[in-house]
Amino acid sequence: MRVDVEYSPVGEGLGMSEFWLYVWMRRVAVIAAHVIAVGLTVLISLLSRPGTSLFSWHPVCMSIAYLLCLTEGILLFSPEGTPFCFKARKGKVRLHWFIQALVILAAATGVGFMIASKNVSERPHLATWHSLLGVGTLAATVLQAACGICLLFPKLLKLSPPRLKLYHATCGLVVYLLATVTVVSAMFSDWFQATVKGVVWYAFLLLPLFPALVIMNQITNAYLPRKKITT
Repeated sequence: MRVDVEYSPVGEGLGMSEFWLYVWMRRVAVIAAHVIAVGLTVLISLLSRPGTSLFSWHPVCMSIAYLLCLTEGILLFSPEGTPFCFKARKGKVRLHWFIQALVILAAATGVGFMIASKNVSERPHLATWHSLLGVGTLAATVLQAACGICLLFPKLLKLSPPRLKLYHATCGLVVYLLATVTVVSAMFSDWFQATVKGVVWYAFLLLPLFPALVIMNQITNAYLPRKKITT
Protein backbone atom coordinates (compact mmCIF):
# COMPACT_ATOMS: atom_id res chain seq x y z
CA MET A 1 0.00 0.00 0.00
CA ARG A 2 1.34 3.40 -1.00
CA VAL A 3 0.46 6.53 0.96
CA ASP A 4 1.75 9.84 -0.33
CA VAL A 5 2.07 12.55 2.29
CA GLU A 6 2.91 16.08 1.22
CA TYR A 7 4.89 17.97 3.80
CA SER A 8 7.19 20.89 4.33
CA PRO A 9 10.95 20.50 3.86
CA VAL A 10 11.18 21.29 7.57
CA GLY A 11 9.88 17.79 8.26
CA GLU A 12 12.26 16.05 5.84
CA GLY A 13 14.17 13.13 7.33
CA LEU A 14 11.58 12.40 10.05
CA GLY A 15 9.95 9.01 10.50
CA MET A 16 6.19 8.74 10.14
CA SER A 17 5.49 8.90 13.88
CA GLU A 18 7.83 11.85 14.34
CA PHE A 19 6.34 13.55 11.29
CA TRP A 20 2.75 13.34 12.58
CA LEU A 21 3.95 14.58 15.98
CA TYR A 22 5.48 17.51 14.13
CA VAL A 23 2.17 18.13 12.34
CA TRP A 24 0.24 18.17 15.62
CA MET A 25 2.79 20.49 17.19
CA ARG A 26 2.24 22.90 14.30
CA ARG A 27 -1.50 22.74 14.88
CA VAL A 28 -1.07 23.47 18.58
CA ALA A 29 1.22 26.38 17.70
CA VAL A 30 -1.42 27.88 15.39
CA ILE A 31 -4.10 27.53 18.08
CA ALA A 32 -1.75 29.20 20.56
CA ALA A 33 -1.18 32.05 18.09
CA HIS A 34 -4.95 32.60 17.88
CA VAL A 35 -5.25 32.60 21.67
CA ILE A 36 -2.35 35.03 22.11
CA ALA A 37 -3.74 37.40 19.47
CA VAL A 38 -7.15 37.53 21.15
CA GLY A 39 -5.77 37.53 24.69
CA LEU A 40 -3.28 40.34 24.15
CA THR A 41 -5.92 42.46 22.42
CA VAL A 42 -8.33 42.03 25.33
CA LEU A 43 -5.68 42.65 27.99
CA ILE A 44 -4.28 45.78 26.33
CA SER A 45 -7.81 47.11 25.83
CA LEU A 46 -8.56 46.59 29.52
CA LEU A 47 -5.28 48.21 30.59
CA SER A 48 -6.00 51.20 28.36
CA ARG A 49 -9.31 51.93 30.13
CA PRO A 50 -10.95 53.24 26.93
CA GLY A 51 -12.92 56.41 27.37
CA THR A 52 -10.80 57.87 30.16
CA SER A 53 -8.85 60.01 27.67
CA LEU A 54 -8.29 60.50 23.97
CA PHE A 55 -5.04 58.56 24.21
CA SER A 56 -6.78 55.59 25.81
CA TRP A 57 -8.38 54.73 22.47
CA HIS A 58 -5.04 54.59 20.66
CA PRO A 59 -3.74 51.28 22.10
CA VAL A 60 -7.24 49.80 21.81
CA CYS A 61 -7.54 50.57 18.11
CA MET A 62 -3.96 49.60 17.28
CA SER A 63 -4.14 46.29 19.16
CA ILE A 64 -7.38 45.45 17.36
CA ALA A 65 -5.78 46.34 14.03
CA TYR A 66 -2.42 44.60 14.31
CA LEU A 67 -2.57 42.09 17.15
CA LEU A 68 -6.00 40.75 16.25
CA CYS A 69 -7.15 41.54 12.71
CA LEU A 70 -3.79 41.35 10.93
CA THR A 71 -2.94 38.09 12.68
CA GLU A 72 -6.30 36.49 11.93
CA GLY A 73 -6.26 37.77 8.37
CA ILE A 74 -3.06 35.81 7.70
CA LEU A 75 -3.79 32.74 9.84
CA LEU A 76 -7.02 32.43 7.88
CA PHE A 77 -4.99 30.63 5.19
CA SER A 78 -3.14 28.37 7.62
CA PRO A 79 -3.35 24.68 6.56
CA GLU A 80 -3.35 23.76 10.26
CA GLY A 81 -6.83 25.15 10.74
CA THR A 82 -8.71 28.35 11.51
CA PRO A 83 -11.66 29.23 13.77
CA PHE A 84 -13.55 30.41 10.69
CA CYS A 85 -15.80 27.90 8.98
CA PHE A 86 -14.81 28.72 5.40
CA LYS A 87 -13.26 25.80 3.55
CA ALA A 88 -13.35 27.15 0.00
CA ARG A 89 -10.45 29.44 -0.84
CA LYS A 90 -12.80 31.94 -2.47
CA GLY A 91 -14.62 32.48 0.82
CA LYS A 92 -11.33 32.83 2.70
CA VAL A 93 -10.09 35.42 0.21
CA ARG A 94 -13.24 37.51 0.63
CA LEU A 95 -12.99 37.32 4.41
CA HIS A 96 -9.28 38.21 4.14
CA TRP A 97 -10.19 41.36 2.21
CA PHE A 98 -12.79 42.31 4.83
CA ILE A 99 -10.36 41.76 7.72
CA GLN A 100 -7.62 43.74 5.99
CA ALA A 101 -10.04 46.61 5.48
CA LEU A 102 -10.71 46.50 9.24
CA VAL A 103 -6.95 46.64 9.85
CA ILE A 104 -6.61 49.88 7.89
CA LEU A 105 -9.77 51.38 9.41
CA ALA A 106 -8.81 50.54 13.01
CA ALA A 107 -5.19 51.65 12.51
CA ALA A 108 -6.21 54.96 10.93
CA THR A 109 -8.66 55.55 13.80
CA GLY A 110 -5.92 54.80 16.34
CA VAL A 111 -3.56 57.25 14.65
CA GLY A 112 -6.33 59.86 14.64
CA PHE A 113 -6.82 59.52 18.40
CA MET A 114 -3.07 59.81 18.96
CA ILE A 115 -2.85 62.98 16.86
CA ALA A 116 -5.83 64.49 18.69
CA SER A 117 -4.36 63.55 22.07
CA LYS A 118 -0.99 65.16 21.30
CA ASN A 119 -2.66 68.27 19.92
CA VAL A 120 -4.67 68.68 23.13
CA SER A 121 -1.62 68.11 25.36
CA GLU A 122 0.58 70.17 23.01
CA ARG A 123 3.20 67.45 22.82
CA PRO A 124 5.42 67.01 19.73
CA HIS A 125 4.54 64.48 17.05
CA LEU A 126 6.88 61.72 15.82
CA ALA A 127 9.21 62.25 18.76
CA THR A 128 9.84 58.57 19.59
CA TRP A 129 10.98 55.45 17.78
CA HIS A 130 7.58 53.90 18.43
CA SER A 131 5.76 56.72 16.65
CA LEU A 132 8.15 56.58 13.68
CA LEU A 133 7.77 52.82 13.42
CA GLY A 134 4.01 53.21 13.70
CA VAL A 135 3.83 55.61 10.77
CA GLY A 136 6.05 53.31 8.74
CA THR A 137 3.88 50.31 9.60
CA LEU A 138 0.69 52.11 8.62
CA ALA A 139 2.22 53.24 5.31
CA ALA A 140 3.44 49.69 4.61
CA THR A 141 -0.02 48.33 5.42
CA VAL A 142 -1.67 50.66 2.92
CA LEU A 143 0.91 49.77 0.24
CA GLN A 144 0.40 46.07 0.93
CA ALA A 145 -3.36 46.49 0.52
CA ALA A 146 -2.70 48.21 -2.82
CA CYS A 147 -0.50 45.27 -3.83
CA GLY A 148 -3.36 42.95 -2.92
CA ILE A 149 -5.58 44.79 -5.38
CA CYS A 150 -3.03 44.00 -8.09
CA LEU A 151 -3.89 40.31 -7.66
CA LEU A 152 -7.25 41.11 -9.23
CA PHE A 153 -5.57 42.41 -12.39
CA PRO A 154 -2.53 40.19 -13.07
CA LYS A 155 -2.61 40.77 -16.84
CA LEU A 156 -2.09 44.49 -16.43
CA LEU A 157 1.21 43.88 -14.64
CA LYS A 158 2.19 41.11 -17.07
CA LEU A 159 3.03 38.78 -14.18
CA SER A 160 1.74 35.29 -13.52
CA PRO A 161 -0.75 34.90 -10.62
CA PRO A 162 1.58 32.51 -8.70
CA ARG A 163 4.39 35.06 -8.85
CA LEU A 164 2.05 37.85 -7.72
CA LYS A 165 0.85 35.70 -4.83
CA LEU A 166 4.46 35.07 -3.82
CA TYR A 167 5.21 38.80 -3.84
CA HIS A 168 2.01 39.56 -1.92
CA ALA A 169 2.73 36.93 0.73
CA THR A 170 6.36 38.03 1.10
CA CYS A 171 5.41 41.69 1.47
CA GLY A 172 2.66 40.68 3.90
CA LEU A 173 5.24 38.91 6.06
CA VAL A 174 7.43 42.03 6.04
CA VAL A 175 4.45 44.15 7.11
CA TYR A 176 3.59 41.73 9.91
CA LEU A 177 7.15 41.66 11.22
CA LEU A 178 7.27 45.46 11.08
CA ALA A 179 3.99 45.60 13.00
CA THR A 180 5.41 43.19 15.59
CA VAL A 181 8.47 45.40 16.09
CA THR A 182 6.17 48.41 16.50
CA VAL A 183 4.04 46.60 19.08
CA VAL A 184 7.14 45.49 21.01
CA SER A 185 8.50 49.06 20.95
CA ALA A 186 5.23 50.21 22.55
CA MET A 187 6.11 48.08 25.59
CA PHE A 188 8.97 50.50 26.26
CA SER A 189 6.74 53.59 26.28
CA ASP A 190 6.32 55.55 29.51
CA TRP A 191 2.59 54.74 29.59
CA PHE A 192 3.03 50.98 29.28
CA GLN A 193 5.95 50.73 31.71
CA ALA A 194 3.95 52.73 34.27
CA THR A 195 0.96 50.41 33.77
CA VAL A 196 2.66 47.00 33.60
CA LYS A 197 5.68 46.14 35.74
CA GLY A 198 7.77 43.19 36.85
CA VAL A 199 7.57 39.71 35.32
CA VAL A 200 4.26 40.52 33.63
CA TRP A 201 6.02 43.19 31.55
CA TYR A 202 8.45 40.60 30.18
CA ALA A 203 5.52 38.34 29.31
CA PHE A 204 3.88 41.15 27.33
CA LEU A 205 7.21 41.82 25.64
CA LEU A 206 7.71 38.22 24.48
CA LEU A 207 4.17 37.11 23.65
CA PRO A 208 3.79 39.09 20.37
CA LEU A 209 6.85 37.27 19.02
CA PHE A 210 5.14 33.87 19.05
CA PRO A 211 2.41 34.64 16.47
CA ALA A 212 5.11 36.27 14.32
CA LEU A 213 7.10 33.02 14.33
CA VAL A 214 3.98 30.99 13.49
CA ILE A 215 3.09 33.28 10.59
CA MET A 216 6.68 33.28 9.32
CA ASN A 217 6.60 29.47 9.35
CA GLN A 218 3.22 29.43 7.58
CA ILE A 219 4.31 31.71 4.73
CA THR A 220 7.73 30.14 4.18
CA ASN A 221 6.26 26.63 4.17
CA ALA A 222 3.53 27.68 1.74
CA TYR A 223 5.99 28.98 -0.85
CA LEU A 224 9.03 26.75 -0.41
CA PRO A 225 9.25 23.71 -2.74
CA ARG A 226 7.52 20.68 -1.28
CA LYS A 227 8.41 17.00 -1.52
CA LYS A 228 6.57 13.76 -0.87
CA ILE A 229 7.37 10.73 1.18
CA THR A 230 6.00 7.29 0.30
CA THR A 231 5.30 4.45 2.68
